Amino acid sequence: MNLLKKSFKSFKTTVLAASLVLSSPFAMADIHFLVPGGPGGGWDTTARGVGEGLVKAGIEDNASFQNMSGGGGGRAIAYLIESGTKKGDILMVNSTPIVLRALTGKIPYSYRDLTPVASMIADYGAFVVRNDSPFKTWQDVIAAMKADPGSVKVAGGSARGSMDHLVAAQAVKAAGLDGRRLRYIPYDAGGKAKAGLLSGEVNLLSTGLSEALEVANGGQARILAVTSGEALPDYPQIPTLKSLGYDMEFVNWRGFFAAPNLPADKLAEYTEKLRKLQTTPEWEVVRARNGWLNLFQEKDQFIKSLEQQEAQLKVVMAELGFIRTLR
Repeated sequence: MNLLKKSFKSFKTTVLAASLVLSSPFAMADIHFLVPGGPGGGWDTTARGVGEGLVKAGIEDNASFQNMSGGGGGRAIAYLIESGTKKGDILMVNSTPIVLRALTGKIPYSYRDLTPVASMIADYGAFVVRNDSPFKTWQDVIAAMKADPGSVKVAGGSARGSMDHLVAAQAVKAAGLDGRRLRYIPYDAGGKAKAGLLSGEVNLLSTGLSEALEVANGGQARILAVTSGEALPDYPQIPTLKSLGYDMEFVNWRGFFAAPNLPADKLAEYTEKLRKLQTTPEWEVVRARNGWLNLFQEKDQFIKSLEQQEAQLKVVMAELGFIRTLR
């Protein structure tokens, strides 16, 4: 683990994607969002949605975005740790995978190596098929898996043992199937996973609701079910697994992290801007468009939630065989 950590720290990163800049004449400062994956995934959608809201609400003058894939998110984390605050205002978006990948040892870092700033939204898991798929309902998927577990190829935007994999495994487990036998096909970021679905490489996509809505609203795919406990107010027509008789729900937080040893005044500044954003009509447009729920928690409460999720995921991941022991 130490050697792996050193290799991440010594790795000199390069910018993989150009930054997009939005501007407004009414605000005070610039902010840069670091996205630990490629375009089109949940992290990318969240960072760009928050940036859009900040600029349109006049809270920030400009927002720029940098996609940095690699190492299951570890490359971007290493970059943020190495850069510190030397490169100005940088916020890295992340979510449940920062907990999952630390537990599995896929990355040599955890949220404890950074400064948690605030959680921002909650997003649910969603299961998507192409419009021409023979699967018309979630029950059709389960019936096919019961007949032959390997007949359904399930795509996700990250590696085996990641959140997309975990959510799909939990969903089939709720139907009485062995989640460990799920035929999971990993892609590098949500955009590529969606492309895999639309090209016919896979039968089903496990992703976040916001990414699912993007592909479904384009008229190329259908959402079979979501993992919310109750029907979504913005999208009541989408079935929940619970409404279909499966006792499973899952919510994924997404939030922002800064470099370690962030000065207290800078943390307060970031926190206040994100808090203010959630009260604006500009943010409400972004939130509703993506089917998100507001989940604002500043640093102390955010850390408590991370600790609780870490303890819960250890149990679930051990049950599904993603980790060998409860450590």
